[in-house]
Amino acid sequence: MSRNQHTLRTCHSFEGKGLHTGTYAHMKVMPAPAGHGIRFCRTDLPGSPVVDALAENVSNTARSTTISCGKAKAVTIEHIMSALTGLGVDNALIELDNQEVPILDGSAKPYVDAFLKEGLVDQDVPREYIDLPYALEIRDGKSGSWVRIEPADAPSAQVTADFNSRVLGVQTARWDETVDYAREIGVCRTFCFFHEIEPLFRNNLIKGGDVDNAIVVVERPVGQEQLDYVAQLLGQPELHVENGYLSNLRLHFPDECGRHKLLDLLGDFRLAGGFLNARITAFKPGHTINTKAAKALRALLK
Repeated sequence: MSRNQHTLRTCHSFEGKGLHTGTYAHMKVMPAPAGHGIRFCRTDLPGSPVVDALAENVSNTARSTTISCGKAKAVTIEHIMSALTGLGVDNALIELDNQEVPILDGSAKPYVDAFLKEGLVDQDVPREYIDLPYALEIRDGKSGSWVRIEPADAPSAQVTADFNSRVLGVQTARWDETVDYAREIGVCRTFCFFHEIEPLFRNNLIKGGDVDNAIVVVERPVGQEQLDYVAQLLGQPELHVENGYLSNLRLHFPDECGRHKLLDLLGDFRLAGGFLNARITAFKPGHTINTKAAKALRALLK
């Protein structure tokens, strides 16, 4: 496959609260030269340290993907990484003035809209695709999750999400270079289950979560007292349940949650260091097994 590297035409600015820390951050996604790859720069820290977006720098996968180098880290990077990957951006520098990437609407749509509006720049340098010598498979016996990566002539990915959920059922989503990432994948929002909200808060997560940046699936019957309590946690005046989802939620697709798992996988696998000439098949994927697979891939190539 022959294709040149691309970067952004201009600098793009985003700001908002982080999903897990709840802290407010300003972020700039900037053009970068050919061969640069994707890097995060913490402008709020002395010396503005840089963290390369590579699998060996993954330091935490509790409900999101965090990369670190020394004291510098970037939390919840998967959505911006997915947007850059889905649109074919090889090189970008991401400046961040706090530890967590803003969650925005819980999808990659704000990034996609901004990048497509201004367009990309062809850098007149051939893209170096990552080719596998043989297939690689990673399994998690406890969760039943697995990811298989096979050599192919072009990138593709398929995920099957199964949460044993009466609301979601089993959802399968697929992407390759013929799929319109912006319309079919990038708009799909993150999600969680209603019964997870309180434990996540107790574990110091989703401090910035609300009904505007996440789909909340209501798998079990809940009473008004529970709804009122969660409304207080989320800073909402009131909440209700409709068709298995919290509040007046309109899904972009019936399988939006499955498509979001694909969005996450594309972002996590970008940590392999570039674009893969590979067919990725994943069952019950998550950030932990995604990044383990990306790390194993990089070790294999070394």
